[in-house]
Amino acid sequence: MTISLQYANITVNDVDEAVAFYRDGLGLEVRNDVANGGFRWVTLGSADQPGVEIVLSEPHAGRSQSDGDAIQELVAKGMMPMLVFRTDDLDAAFERARQSGAEVLQEPIEQPWGPRDSAFRDPSGNMVRLSEG
Repeated sequence: MTISLQYANITVNDVDEAVAFYRDGLGLEVRNDVANGGFRWVTLGSADQPGVEIVLSEPHAGRSQSDGDAIQELVAKGMMPMLVFRTDDLDAAFERARQSGAEVLQEPIEQPWGPRDSAFRDPSGNMVRLSEG
């Protein structure tokens, strides 16, 4: 038996702004852009891992008003789970993300537990880490 991650959902305030960051800042490619009921779900992935994708959507997309409101509060506080991307060239990936205008939280450093990594906030406040490996 095999098991692998297919996709992960990322809640964002503005899908277009988030697409620009994940596409232009991190180099992911847009795979699908679906509109339904006034909302959009945009799927992005990496050519290096064709079967693994992220899906961007707004807090109220596909959710009740109260659930969307609760998630919106967490997004606004920057309290959603972090994302960690692996790269073979951290310095180049870091500069690309920085040039996109992302908020830098941590420049590339060697962590005491092993990896060399850096950290940003996407336009909605989600923490994104880039790890070399």
